[in-house]
Order: sequence, then structure tokens, then C-alpha cells
Amino acid sequence: MRALVMTDYHRLDLVETERPEPGPGEVLLRIAATGICGSDFHGFTGENGRRAPGQIMGHESSGRIAGHGEGVDPEAFPLGAPATFNPVVVPEAEAEEFRGREQHAPGKHVIGVAQHVQASFADYVVAPARNVLLLDPALPLHLGALIEPLAVAVHAVALGDPSPQDRVLVIGGGPIGQSVVIALQRVGVQQIILSERDAARRDLVASLGVAVVDPAAGDLPELVRGELGGAADLAVDAVGISPTMADALTATRLGGRVVLVGMGSPRLELPAFAISTEERTVVGSFTYSAQDFADATAWIGSHAEQVAPLVSSVVEPEQAQESFAALAAGTGPAGKILVRFDQEETTA
Repeated sequence: MRALVMTDYHRLDLVETERPEPGPGEVLLRIAATGICGSDFHGFTGENGRRAPGQIMGHESSGRIAGHGEGVDPEAFPLGAPATFNPVVVPEAEAEEFRGREQHAPGKHVIGVAQHVQASFADYVVAPARNVLLLDPALPLHLGALIEPLAVAVHAVALGDPSPQDRVLVIGGGPIGQSVVIALQRVGVQQIILSERDAARRDLVASLGVAVVDPAAGDLPELVRGELGGAADLAVDAVGISPTMADALTATRLGGRVVLVGMGSPRLELPAFAISTEERTVVGSFTYSAQDFADATAWIGSHAEQVAPLVSSVVEPEQAQESFAALAAGTGPAGKILVRFDQEETTA
């Protein structure tokens, strides 16, 4: 089979390697498409320390059931059925204790991050059957690769707990910020504004039906109040650097809420009085629970038209090196790049 191997930092090579075989309790997936995550291209550059040379990355994927390991019910996972996988793998011994908060399990590993596990920038991948979810057959198969980032957003929005009447500010219009907008719309939030410096990303998000603003155009709290008629009740920071967190705090009302889902910097400088004396709540958000992932999977099946604009381009594996390099240089497209491994499944 073909696989993209990070042979060195800043270098991906398409190689022929052995197809993985599903072990007991595992399912083999034939990959249709895999999205390039921000953590992938930051791993590609060596910035985040979470990827290593020799690794096959990839964790935002969709495909079809291609095989079963011992003990897997073939009726529950029919051969050829469209499917995706939740990359957060929790040991069975920890599954019950961490049910509903699987991302907190100390023994977990993440397919695509764990260096010892072959992931899904490849023709085939194996995953535990308990992590494999079937897709709505009506969903264009390549759009199943958007489920993982949408699950990140579903989890972040749930932590923010907005009501449909809340005014919500999203900071950052990259793929996670875009997914946060979709996740807010999913729970009925009407008043959404997104702050983003890049014009192409602002245009993409505006096509989703929400207000957008360039934070360089003026004072962000004033821009938010002018668009929403008041300070934000909730801000979701999908960038995660000190200036964006400062904006999130100053643009929210007294007693407001801020969810930090962006990971732009390992350390932040915070305006402490904006938290303490003005009684704002700041909560961190990382990946998702198994239920968040299942909810995103169920929802996307009947909302293909709503999420389709998030895909900016679909490239062949031979073009992956160029796409990774462009993203690392900040010259990539406004939305998600998918690497397709099955020509038929991703041509529509």
C-alpha cells in the first residue's frame, strides 16, 4: 500500500509499505481521504514536538470497512460500509472509569500522534472496533474527514454552554474556528461574530452566514459591540496566543465565559484582573469525549451542504509535500486540505 512517511522534518515521502492487518477487536479501513490538521503541519516542521521522523501521521479520516480482526461482528461493521474512526484510543481497563471524559484517560494514545502507531495518511489503517463509527451513506465520503475537527468544536462549544440567545465571539478563522462556527449553529446560536485577520478566511466564514471582522480594523471589543449590540456572553479562542486571549477577555461582558481551544503558544500572559475582578470564567478544551465524536458523526450525515464549504482543496498523495510546506509557510488555502487515497470515493 501507499503511505506518506515523514522521513525528516519538512519532508514527506510517498512510499510503498506493507498493509496493516487487523488484530483481535480491530477493524481495517480503506482510506478515502485524510485532512491535514494544524497539529500535523506543526509536527511536520518539528515545532510542537509531537511528531517524529519515520512516522506515518493522519487522524482526520473517512473510508470504508475493508476487513475485521478476530472477535469483530461483521454484521455491525459490514464490508464496504462508509466509516470513520475516533483517533483517541482508551485502554479497555480505563474505559469505564473515564467514560464520558475519554480524553482524560492517562493510558490513552491518539492515532496520528502516537509515534508507534501507523496512522491514516495511507491507503489503509486499523483501529479498535469500539473507535469505528459508520457514516450516513448519503454523506459524500470525503466529508467524513471533517468529523474529527468538528468533534473538537462540538466539545469546545459544550464547555462554553451557550444558549441560543447568547452573543458569541469566535477568535480565529482557521479550520478549528470554522468548525466552532458550525458547532455553534448546530446548537441554535444566532448571534455569532468571528474575528480573523486573513481576508480569504473571513470570506469563507461569511459564506457560512455569520458576521466577520478584521481585528486590525479597530478596537475588537467595540467592533463586537457594534455588530452584536453588546459585549459577547461567550468567546471561543481558536488561536491560543496572549493577544487573542486578551481580546477574548476584554470583548466579553462582566461574568462572561471564555473557552480556550487554540494551541498557538505553550505559555500565555493573561490580564488577571479581567478574570478575577470582572468574574469571567476561563476553561480549557482539548480534543473530545467519545460522545462528542459520535454526536458530530451523527449530525454531519444530514448537513453535508453546511460543512462542504470548509474543504478548500483535495490533493493527491504526491502533492502532500507541497501542501504541508504551504501550510507551514502560512500560504495555504482558507479551509481544509484533504489528501485523497481513493480517487473514486473523493471525486464528485
